[in-house]
Amino acid sequence: MTVYIGVDFHARQQTISYLTTEDGEIHQLVLDHEKPAEVRAFYAQFQGQQVIVGFESSGYAAWFEELLEELGCEIWIGHAAEIRRFARRRQKNDRRDADLILDLLLRGDFPRIHRYSWESRQMLQQLRYRQKLVKMRTMVVNGLLYMASSRGVTLRSQLQSKRGQARMRELALPAPLAQQRDELCQLLLELSSKIDKVQSWLEDKAEQDVRVQRLRTHYGIGPLTGLCLVHTLECVDRFANPRKVTGYVGFDPVEDSSAERRRIGSISKQGSRLLRFYLVEAGQVAVRQDQELARVYKRLLVRRGHATAKVAIGRRLLVRAFIMLRDEIDYAEFQRRGVAARSSRGTA
Repeated sequence: MTVYIGVDFHARQQTISYLTTEDGEIHQLVLDHEKPAEVRAFYAQFQGQQVIVGFESSGYAAWFEELLEELGCEIWIGHAAEIRRFARRRQKNDRRDADLILDLLLRGDFPRIHRYSWESRQMLQQLRYRQKLVKMRTMVVNGLLYMASSRGVTLRSQLQSKRGQARMRELALPAPLAQQRDELCQLLLELSSKIDKVQSWLEDKAEQDVRVQRLRTHYGIGPLTGLCLVHTLECVDRFANPRKVTGYVGFDPVEDSSAERRRIGSISKQGSRLLRFYLVEAGQVAVRQDQELARVYKRLLVRRGHATAKVAIGRRLLVRAFIMLRDEIDYAEFQRRGVAARSSRGTA
């Protein structure tokens, strides 16, 4: 027997439409999230049976997904806009939405999206956490640099060294600013310590992952970029070609064409912002060593400017990483195949 459950999920409650293949009768229910025991009891009653739970993607559902995993339920997460596209009427409420999700589950039309594994979710959370800490540290550093420059002292990159921090603490400042300076200097030390701790954990994970080590053979790709690539793309077999990958990450250009008019705009930015950031940063290192990327960068720099050029390099780096992961090859083999392909075209 299979149990199909369509859930219209909200932060404080969920509206449920469900049925079992044994009787085929549809039941409705509303569960309050402030009563977690009732939520657990409802899903626990189906243990030992195949339970398929479908709901729209939501930023509030992490605890709910963990609960369903613990109880052995099969989780299907749907694309919210695509689910709404199947609605036959303009009227919209929680019960109708739950009924629609259940109907799509039964018909096999549920627009299911990829759901990351527990390991990938954990890794991406750590990468985002490190990025937040780095942003906070940058804000603190900028505040201290401004405080020093307002007193005629230029520290620049020396602030994060022991000598630079000693000079910062020796500055003669009025009472309120002196207190702010001391607190910001202490906060800078604490943030740096936390960043080092997270960085060490991530680097250890990167050392243990063969896929990350394979990607690191490419110029510019370090442990953080490699981890972000591996755990954002995850199972690369789900992408039919490099165009699908660039669209998934948000490097695909937005097209607005009609009849004879054709306009290609900026990138869509629909995917992982963190991965795009790492790839653009890695591309700036790769162009210093990779001659092919350097030629592309210089050509685009003249035609379109620095910003467009570095985004284009990040996109090419993504395509290369996808090919290396898909074919399980390192950078040397990737280069050898490229040279062989160019040689065969020249001979032909």
